[in-house]
Amino acid sequence: MLTMSQINCIRDLSKQGYDISKIHTCTGVDRKTIRKYLEQDDFSPKPPVVKRRTSIVAPYIDVITEWLEEDQKHWSKQRHTAKRIHERLVEEYGFTGSYDSVQKFVQRIRTDIRTKGTQELVWEPGCAQVDFGEADFNEDTNCVRRKYLTVSFPYSNDGFNQVFRGETAECVCQGLQDIFHYIGGVPKLLIFDNATGVGHRVMDTITETKLFSCFRAHYGFRIRFCNPHAGHEKGNVENKVGTSRRNLFVPVPTYHDIEEFNRSLLDQHKKKAEENHYKKGTEIAQLFEEDKKHFLPLPTKPFNVCRYETYRADGYGKVCVDGKHFYSTKPENHNKNVIVGIRAHYIDVLEPNGDLLVRHMRQYGATRTDINDYSTSLEMLSKNIGAWSNSGFRKDAPQLIRDYIDSKPRSEQKSCIRLLNDLTKQYGYQAAVDAFEQAIRNNSVNRSDAAILAARIIGYGIDTPPEPGPSLEVYDQTFLNGMNKGEEAVRS
Repeated sequence: MLTMSQINCIRDLSKQGYDISKIHTCTGVDRKTIRKYLEQDDFSPKPPVVKRRTSIVAPYIDVITEWLEEDQKHWSKQRHTAKRIHERLVEEYGFTGSYDSVQKFVQRIRTDIRTKGTQELVWEPGCAQVDFGEADFNEDTNCVRRKYLTVSFPYSNDGFNQVFRGETAECVCQGLQDIFHYIGGVPKLLIFDNATGVGHRVMDTITETKLFSCFRAHYGFRIRFCNPHAGHEKGNVENKVGTSRRNLFVPVPTYHDIEEFNRSLLDQHKKKAEENHYKKGTEIAQLFEEDKKHFLPLPTKPFNVCRYETYRADGYGKVCVDGKHFYSTKPENHNKNVIVGIRAHYIDVLEPNGDLLVRHMRQYGATRTDINDYSTSLEMLSKNIGAWSNSGFRKDAPQLIRDYIDSKPRSEQKSCIRLLNDLTKQYGYQAAVDAFEQAIRNNSVNRSDAAILAARIIGYGIDTPPEPGPSLEVYDQTFLNGMNKGEEAVRS
């Protein structure tokens, strides 16, 4: 290929009257090449387009591309390999080319699919994106990995987080409700990363869970699920998930009460809101006020975030929730249907009339758990005191109570359990146990003293001294001084 200097030289010689043969003699350039550049009438720059050689695979590019794009909707471990594509081309289309030729084209098409450009989206005020993240937390003395729900507002770049032990529909609804009531309104549109906790995705069809559908109707917001392979549609919340993990959860936070921790977590957005928006240059808090102007109003009543199910209790009166977590009801419920309220943090066991029988902390995870609340078994134990030595209550009771009841004859054991049961009904299980234990220390285990102790425990605490009450000094001064003056008058 000639340089532009050589081409210009040829054209200049032609303008000077040189014919092709003489130009060839002077330059040594082939006559056909000389003729080509003399006849060329456009020397404009052209884009450096890569010219690919025609391949035996070329007629099948559309088919291969369709297969690979369809793969994006399926599990990554169940997609076409180049070998499988070659086999299908041979079987279905009579392809005669080699595997290597197919492999090169598959690699090229996959690169094209991965590097498709994205369009920058413009977000209106009042819209929010929702996603879950994961982080480690010190729950009491145990380091555990928990989920956290992140709700971000792409217009203002403000965001809020709530920590849960799972990512069920109950967790999603509870987290959203707590955030809605904190910010004082409801985003008009929620964009979800996927259907986790909200519904079930089958290919491109999403079926909402009944609880989430009721929750959405209650608060009136619209929803949209973004394409699983379109990261730009949920980029704001994905960035917010990572930012929260790196800033709010480093060092690893410690909490005892997850609900109390979540309440404090809502205020954490204020520090970030003092910064300017990374692109708009305006304070995030000011932009969020614009978000709030487009919110829907809160309903007059909060939503009861609870899914009610009926379970058949086993022979011990326990119900199994989520296939692996067992919760005590009461022994009298053995082999009976029991109404259970499933919440984000709790499992409520209900009486047949709907009253709360007992509330358990909800368990998550793949490992079997067995949760007991002995407040519901004391009455049965008082009627069958022979089971005391092997009862779960005895096993988990404080050592002082266990030794005290062990030392008593059977009739007094029955009275002790009956007293504990009565105190539990009136003051709660923990207060009853603490009061009974203190009564043993005081060597005064009787109904009156134990009831007074239980009342103090749930009132102002066992170690809190009584309030002194109003001062009587002013009355003493008034009346005693008056009496002294009267005595002096009598003497005189």
